[in-house]
Amino acid sequence: MFVDRAKITVKGGNGGNGCCSFRREKFIPKGGPDGGDGGDGGNVILRASTDEQSLVDLVYNRHYAAANGPHGKGKDLHGRKAPDIILDVPVGTVVTDQETGELLADLDTSGLQFVVARGGKGGRGNARFATSTNRAPRQCEEGKPGEERRLELELKTIADVGLVGYPNAGKSTLLRAVSQARPKVAPYPFTTLHPVVGVVELPAYGRLTIADIPGLIDGAHANVGLGHAFLKHIERTHVLAYVLDMAGVDGRSPYEDYRHLQSELELYMRGLSKRPAVIVANKMDLPESRENLAALREALGSEMTPIIPVSAADGELGELIPILSKLVKDSSISPYMIF
Repeated sequence: MFVDRAKITVKGGNGGNGCCSFRREKFIPKGGPDGGDGGDGGNVILRASTDEQSLVDLVYNRHYAAANGPHGKGKDLHGRKAPDIILDVPVGTVVTDQETGELLADLDTSGLQFVVARGGKGGRGNARFATSTNRAPRQCEEGKPGEERRLELELKTIADVGLVGYPNAGKSTLLRAVSQARPKVAPYPFTTLHPVVGVVELPAYGRLTIADIPGLIDGAHANVGLGHAFLKHIERTHVLAYVLDMAGVDGRSPYEDYRHLQSELELYMRGLSKRPAVIVANKMDLPESRENLAALREALGSEMTPIIPVSAADGELGELIPILSKLVKDSSISPYMIF
Protein backbone atom coordinates (compact mmCIF):
# COMPACT_ATOMS: atom_id res chain seq x y z
CA MET A 1 0.00 0.00 0.00
CA PHE A 2 1.43 3.37 -1.04
CA VAL A 3 0.60 6.47 1.02
CA ASP A 4 2.13 9.85 0.21
CA ARG A 5 0.28 12.02 2.75
CA ALA A 6 -0.22 11.58 6.49
CA LYS A 7 -1.30 13.70 9.45
CA ILE A 8 0.16 12.91 12.86
CA THR A 9 0.30 14.37 16.36
CA VAL A 10 3.63 14.42 18.17
CA LYS A 11 4.51 15.37 21.73
CA GLY A 12 7.86 15.73 23.42
CA GLY A 13 8.22 14.27 26.90
CA ASN A 14 7.75 16.45 29.97
CA GLY A 15 10.77 17.33 32.03
CA GLY A 16 11.11 15.67 35.44
CA ASN A 17 10.59 17.68 38.61
CA GLY A 18 13.49 18.76 40.78
CA CYS A 19 13.68 17.29 44.28
CA CYS A 20 13.67 19.11 47.61
CA SER A 21 15.73 17.00 50.01
CA PHE A 22 18.25 17.37 52.82
CA ARG A 23 21.06 15.08 53.72
CA ARG A 24 20.34 13.17 56.89
CA GLU A 25 23.14 10.90 57.98
CA LYS A 26 24.45 9.77 61.34
CA PHE A 27 27.31 11.86 62.74
CA ILE A 28 26.87 14.48 59.98
CA PRO A 29 24.82 17.34 61.47
CA LYS A 30 23.39 19.97 59.15
CA GLY A 31 24.05 17.87 56.08
CA GLY A 32 22.63 20.47 53.75
CA PRO A 33 20.43 20.30 50.66
CA ASP A 34 20.91 17.33 48.32
CA GLY A 35 17.88 17.40 46.04
CA GLY A 36 18.74 16.32 42.46
CA ASP A 37 17.55 17.79 39.16
CA GLY A 38 14.82 16.26 37.03
CA GLY A 39 15.75 14.72 33.68
CA ASP A 40 14.89 16.29 30.32
CA GLY A 41 11.98 14.83 28.38
CA GLY A 42 12.58 12.91 25.16
CA ASN A 43 12.37 14.48 21.70
CA VAL A 44 10.36 13.27 18.71
CA ILE A 45 12.62 13.16 15.65
CA LEU A 46 11.89 12.52 11.98
CA ARG A 47 14.69 10.87 9.99
CA ALA A 48 14.86 10.46 6.22
CA SER A 49 15.66 6.89 5.25
CA THR A 50 16.05 5.16 1.91
CA ASP A 51 14.61 2.03 3.54
CA GLU A 52 11.17 3.65 3.60
CA GLN A 53 9.14 4.12 0.42
CA SER A 54 5.79 5.22 1.81
CA LEU A 55 4.14 6.96 4.77
CA VAL A 56 1.82 4.03 5.35
CA ASP A 57 3.19 3.29 8.85
CA LEU A 58 2.21 6.78 10.01
CA VAL A 59 -1.37 6.33 8.86
CA TYR A 60 -2.18 3.45 11.20
CA ASN A 61 -0.51 5.07 14.21
CA ARG A 62 -1.06 8.82 14.24
CA HIS A 63 0.02 9.72 17.79
CA TYR A 64 3.60 9.70 19.02
CA ALA A 65 4.65 10.81 22.50
CA ALA A 66 8.19 10.64 23.87
CA ALA A 67 8.85 9.52 27.42
CA ASN A 68 8.88 11.95 30.31
CA GLY A 69 12.08 12.71 32.13
CA PRO A 70 12.50 11.00 35.55
CA HIS A 71 12.20 13.16 38.67
CA GLY A 72 15.22 14.09 40.73
CA LYS A 73 15.86 12.33 44.04
CA GLY A 74 17.71 12.90 47.26
CA LYS A 75 21.43 12.26 47.67
CA ASP A 76 22.04 14.44 44.59
CA LEU A 77 20.52 11.87 42.28
CA HIS A 78 19.63 13.56 38.99
CA GLY A 79 17.09 12.16 36.57
CA ARG A 80 18.53 10.93 33.25
CA LYS A 81 17.39 12.33 29.94
CA ALA A 82 14.47 10.36 28.56
CA PRO A 83 15.09 8.47 25.27
CA ASP A 84 14.08 10.10 21.98
CA ILE A 85 11.57 8.68 19.53
CA ILE A 86 12.96 8.46 15.98
CA LEU A 87 10.45 8.00 13.16
CA ASP A 88 11.88 6.94 9.80
CA VAL A 89 10.19 8.53 6.78
CA PRO A 90 10.98 8.29 3.06
CA VAL A 91 13.54 10.61 1.53
CA GLY A 92 11.66 13.55 0.03
CA THR A 93 9.18 14.01 2.89
CA VAL A 94 8.03 17.59 3.48
CA VAL A 95 6.93 18.45 7.05
CA THR A 96 4.35 21.19 7.67
CA ASP A 97 2.69 22.49 10.83
CA GLN A 98 -1.05 21.89 10.43
CA GLU A 99 -2.12 24.81 12.57
CA THR A 100 0.14 27.54 11.16
CA GLY A 101 0.88 26.14 7.71
CA GLU A 102 4.60 26.76 8.35
CA LEU A 103 7.06 24.62 6.43
CA LEU A 104 9.19 23.02 9.13
CA ALA A 105 11.54 20.74 7.21
CA ASP A 106 12.27 19.23 3.82
CA LEU A 107 13.93 15.87 4.41
CA ASP A 108 15.49 15.54 0.97
CA THR A 109 18.71 13.75 1.96
CA SER A 110 19.14 10.27 3.37
CA GLY A 111 20.02 10.38 7.08
CA LEU A 112 18.80 13.96 7.55
CA GLN A 113 17.05 14.43 10.90
CA PHE A 114 14.71 17.07 12.25
CA VAL A 115 13.35 17.48 15.79
CA VAL A 116 9.63 18.08 15.39
CA ALA A 117 8.77 18.13 19.12
CA ARG A 118 11.35 18.97 21.76
CA GLY A 119 11.16 17.50 25.24
CA GLY A 120 10.73 19.75 28.25
CA LYS A 121 13.70 20.71 30.37
CA GLY A 122 13.99 19.10 33.79
CA GLY A 123 13.49 21.21 36.91
CA ARG A 124 16.31 22.05 39.30
CA GLY A 125 16.55 20.45 42.73
CA ASN A 126 16.99 22.49 45.91
CA ALA A 127 20.75 21.83 45.93
CA ARG A 128 20.99 24.27 42.99
CA PHE A 129 19.57 27.10 45.11
CA ALA A 130 22.05 26.89 48.00
CA THR A 131 24.05 30.09 48.59
CA SER A 132 26.19 31.50 51.35
CA THR A 133 23.17 33.28 52.78
CA ASN A 134 20.57 30.60 52.02
CA ARG A 135 22.10 27.35 53.17
CA ALA A 136 18.84 25.42 53.54
CA PRO A 137 16.74 26.32 50.46
CA ARG A 138 13.35 24.70 50.30
CA GLN A 139 12.47 25.62 46.75
CA CYS A 140 12.76 23.43 43.70
CA GLU A 141 11.47 23.62 40.15
CA GLU A 142 8.89 21.61 38.26
CA GLY A 143 9.83 20.21 34.88
CA LYS A 144 8.76 22.06 31.73
CA PRO A 145 6.11 20.49 29.47
CA GLY A 146 7.22 19.07 26.12
CA GLU A 147 6.22 20.58 22.80
CA GLU A 148 3.09 19.26 21.12
CA ARG A 149 2.40 19.66 17.42
CA ARG A 150 0.01 18.49 14.75
CA LEU A 151 1.96 17.78 11.58
CA GLU A 152 1.17 17.12 7.97
CA LEU A 153 3.68 14.98 6.10
CA GLU A 154 3.77 14.91 2.30
CA LEU A 155 6.02 12.69 0.23
CA LYS A 156 7.46 14.03 -3.00
CA THR A 157 9.29 11.25 -4.78
CA ILE A 158 12.98 11.82 -5.44
CA ALA A 159 14.40 10.12 -8.52
CA ASP A 160 16.94 10.85 -11.22
CA VAL A 161 14.45 10.39 -14.05
CA GLY A 162 10.68 10.84 -14.10
CA LEU A 163 8.56 9.09 -16.74
CA VAL A 164 5.85 11.49 -17.87
CA GLY A 165 3.03 10.62 -20.23
CA TYR A 166 -0.64 10.07 -20.79
CA PRO A 167 -2.36 6.95 -19.44
CA ASN A 168 -1.54 3.80 -21.40
CA ALA A 169 1.57 5.30 -23.03
CA GLY A 170 3.63 2.35 -21.77
CA LYS A 171 5.49 3.94 -18.84
CA SER A 172 5.09 0.95 -16.53
CA THR A 173 6.12 -1.47 -19.28
CA LEU A 174 9.19 0.67 -19.89
CA LEU A 175 10.12 0.65 -16.21
CA ARG A 176 9.80 -3.15 -16.09
CA ALA A 177 12.07 -3.38 -19.12
CA VAL A 178 14.90 -1.26 -17.69
CA SER A 179 14.84 -2.26 -14.01
CA GLN A 180 13.77 -4.95 -11.55
CA ALA A 181 10.71 -2.93 -10.51
CA ARG A 182 7.43 -4.67 -11.22
CA PRO A 183 4.62 -2.12 -11.50
CA LYS A 184 1.23 -3.41 -12.55
CA VAL A 185 0.72 -3.53 -16.33
CA ALA A 186 -2.71 -3.77 -17.97
CA PRO A 187 -4.33 -2.58 -21.23
CA TYR A 188 -6.52 0.11 -19.67
CA PRO A 189 -5.89 3.70 -18.52
CA PHE A 190 -4.78 4.51 -14.98
CA THR A 191 -3.35 1.09 -14.26
CA THR A 192 -0.64 2.84 -12.23
CA LEU A 193 -2.16 4.62 -9.23
CA HIS A 194 0.99 5.66 -7.38
CA PRO A 195 4.65 6.33 -8.24
CA VAL A 196 6.95 3.35 -8.54
CA VAL A 197 10.73 3.81 -8.44
CA GLY A 198 13.06 1.40 -10.19
CA VAL A 199 16.85 1.20 -10.00
CA VAL A 200 18.91 0.71 -13.14
CA GLU A 201 22.37 -0.74 -12.63
CA LEU A 202 25.02 0.96 -14.77
CA PRO A 203 28.61 -0.01 -15.62
CA ALA A 204 31.33 0.87 -13.09
CA TYR A 205 28.91 0.41 -10.18
CA GLY A 206 26.69 3.29 -11.27
CA ARG A 207 22.99 3.49 -10.45
CA LEU A 208 20.09 5.37 -11.99
CA THR A 209 16.70 5.75 -10.32
CA ILE A 210 13.65 6.05 -12.55
CA ALA A 211 10.17 6.94 -11.29
CA ASP A 212 7.02 5.79 -13.06
CA ILE A 213 4.61 8.69 -12.48
CA PRO A 214 0.88 7.87 -12.89
CA GLY A 215 -0.55 9.11 -16.18
CA LEU A 216 -1.46 12.78 -16.52
CA ILE A 217 -4.58 14.19 -18.16
CA ASP A 218 -5.42 17.60 -19.58
CA GLY A 219 -6.11 20.03 -16.75
CA ALA A 220 -3.89 18.22 -14.26
CA HIS A 221 -2.22 21.53 -13.32
CA ALA A 222 -5.64 22.74 -12.09
CA ASN A 223 -5.95 19.55 -10.01
CA VAL A 224 -8.36 17.91 -12.44
CA GLY A 225 -8.64 14.26 -11.51
CA LEU A 226 -5.64 13.54 -9.29
CA GLY A 227 -3.52 16.22 -10.93
CA HIS A 228 -1.59 17.64 -7.99
CA ALA A 229 -1.30 14.25 -6.32
CA PHE A 230 0.62 13.06 -9.39
CA LEU A 231 2.42 16.25 -10.43
CA LYS A 232 4.06 16.77 -7.04
CA HIS A 233 6.11 13.61 -7.60
CA ILE A 234 7.65 15.14 -10.74
CA GLU A 235 8.98 18.19 -8.87
CA ARG A 236 12.05 16.35 -7.52
CA THR A 237 13.09 14.49 -10.65
CA HIS A 238 16.19 15.81 -12.37
CA VAL A 239 15.54 14.59 -15.91
CA LEU A 240 12.15 14.17 -17.62
CA ALA A 241 11.37 11.35 -20.05
CA TYR A 242 8.24 12.09 -22.09
CA VAL A 243 6.83 8.68 -22.99
CA LEU A 244 4.67 8.99 -26.12
CA ASP A 245 2.41 6.39 -27.67
CA MET A 246 3.66 6.49 -31.26
CA ALA A 247 0.82 4.25 -32.45
CA GLY A 248 -1.57 7.18 -31.96
CA VAL A 249 -4.33 5.19 -30.28
CA ASP A 250 -7.78 6.85 -30.48
CA GLY A 251 -6.51 9.18 -33.17
CA ARG A 252 -4.08 10.96 -30.83
CA SER A 253 -1.16 12.91 -32.20
CA PRO A 254 2.19 12.18 -30.47
CA TYR A 255 3.34 15.74 -31.16
CA GLU A 256 0.18 17.24 -29.61
CA ASP A 257 0.54 14.89 -26.62
CA TYR A 258 4.11 16.11 -26.13
CA ARG A 259 3.12 19.78 -26.23
CA HIS A 260 0.18 19.25 -23.89
CA LEU A 261 2.39 17.45 -21.39
CA GLN A 262 4.89 20.30 -21.47
CA SER A 263 2.10 22.80 -20.97
CA GLU A 264 0.67 20.94 -17.96
CA LEU A 265 4.10 20.79 -16.30
CA GLU A 266 4.81 24.48 -16.93
CA LEU A 267 1.39 25.59 -15.65
CA TYR A 268 1.89 23.53 -12.50
CA MET A 269 5.41 24.84 -11.77
CA ARG A 270 7.22 27.47 -13.75
CA GLY A 271 10.43 26.12 -15.25
CA LEU A 272 9.47 22.45 -14.75
CA SER A 273 9.15 21.81 -18.49
CA LYS A 274 12.59 23.36 -19.09
CA ARG A 275 14.47 20.61 -17.26
CA PRO A 276 16.72 18.26 -19.25
CA ALA A 277 14.49 15.84 -21.11
CA VAL A 278 14.23 13.11 -23.72
CA ILE A 279 11.30 11.98 -25.82
CA VAL A 280 10.75 8.23 -25.58
CA ALA A 281 8.95 7.21 -28.77
CA ASN A 282 7.33 4.04 -27.47
CA LYS A 283 5.42 1.20 -29.20
CA MET A 284 7.59 1.31 -32.30
CA ASP A 285 6.69 -2.33 -32.93
CA LEU A 286 3.23 -1.24 -34.17
CA PRO A 287 2.82 -0.44 -37.90
CA GLU A 288 1.43 3.09 -37.44
CA SER A 289 4.40 4.20 -35.34
CA ARG A 290 6.97 4.85 -38.08
CA GLU A 291 4.76 7.33 -39.89
CA ASN A 292 3.96 9.13 -36.61
CA LEU A 293 7.66 9.19 -35.69
CA ALA A 294 8.52 10.91 -38.97
CA ALA A 295 5.72 13.42 -38.39
CA LEU A 296 6.97 14.08 -34.85
CA ARG A 297 10.52 14.76 -36.02
CA GLU A 298 9.26 17.10 -38.72
CA ALA A 299 7.04 18.99 -36.26
CA LEU A 300 9.84 19.43 -33.73
CA GLY A 301 12.18 20.76 -36.38
CA SER A 302 15.34 22.15 -34.84
CA GLU A 303 14.33 21.46 -31.24
CA MET A 304 17.25 19.77 -29.49
CA THR A 305 15.31 17.33 -27.31
CA PRO A 306 16.56 13.81 -28.18
CA ILE A 307 14.00 11.40 -29.64
CA ILE A 308 14.66 7.75 -28.74
CA PRO A 309 12.57 5.12 -30.55
CA VAL A 310 11.89 2.11 -28.31
CA SER A 311 9.60 -0.86 -28.00
CA ALA A 312 9.27 -1.43 -24.26
CA ALA A 313 7.08 -4.50 -24.73
CA ASP A 314 9.84 -6.20 -26.75
CA GLY A 315 12.68 -4.92 -24.56
CA GLU A 316 14.18 -2.92 -27.44
CA LEU A 317 15.49 0.22 -25.72
CA GLY A 318 18.09 1.53 -28.13
CA GLU A 319 20.32 4.19 -26.58
CA LEU A 320 17.80 5.16 -23.90
CA ILE A 321 19.82 4.23 -20.79
CA PRO A 322 23.18 5.72 -21.93
CA ILE A 323 21.48 8.98 -22.92
CA LEU A 324 19.54 9.22 -19.64
CA SER A 325 22.71 8.45 -17.70
CA LYS A 326 24.61 11.21 -19.48
CA LEU A 327 21.82 13.76 -18.94
CA VAL A 328 21.66 12.99 -15.22
CA LYS A 329 25.42 13.14 -14.88
CA ASP A 330 25.58 16.46 -16.73
CA SER A 331 22.87 17.94 -14.51
CA SER A 332 25.25 17.54 -11.52
CA ILE A 333 22.43 17.82 -9.00
CA SER A 334 21.60 14.23 -8.16
CA PRO A 335 22.70 12.98 -4.71
CA TYR A 336 21.92 9.38 -5.69
CA MET A 337 24.07 8.95 -8.78
CA ILE A 338 27.31 7.05 -8.21
CA PHE A 339 30.02 7.29 -10.84
